[in-house]
Amino acid sequence: MTTDFDQLTRDYYRQQQYQAGWFDLLSVMIDGMFSNAGDAESHAFLQQMGEQLAQRYPIATASTVAELELACNQHLARFQWGQVDIQPYENALVLTHYALPPGDGVMSSARWQNALSAVLQGVYAGWIRSQGGAADVALYAEATGREDMLRFRYQRS
Repeated sequence: MTTDFDQLTRDYYRQQQYQAGWFDLLSVMIDGMFSNAGDAESHAFLQQMGEQLAQRYPIATASTVAELELACNQHLARFQWGQVDIQPYENALVLTHYALPPGDGVMSSARWQNALSAVLQGVYAGWIRSQGGAADVALYAEATGREDMLRFRYQRS
């Protein structure tokens, strides 16, 4: 159930995060890529682009999870992509990405969320590896049931 507050929040973020022209071009390109290359190939490509973005925007060395979260959020704020909450568990890190930029309303919200999930999966994996995270430990996407939130788990399988 969507409340008026939820809609107002989405509208606010859309105004903050939407840049006419650039956002439309990105939307058209992503939609075309998924239509022409398919889901698996598009997801792999976008994840790779996310990893390259993490290299282009490296985060500061962090010695605690709180410092890692802060370093990630500094870049996310620069991109106007929302923010991440990172929770450590005994054998995993759980990253919850809030205030995901909304789609343009033309591309399906599921496709938009899939695209951003792939990009952020690459970005977060790249940032975690830059802090000494093992390359053989995967960062998995988990369902949240929300259009404005993504969750990832960094854990050895």
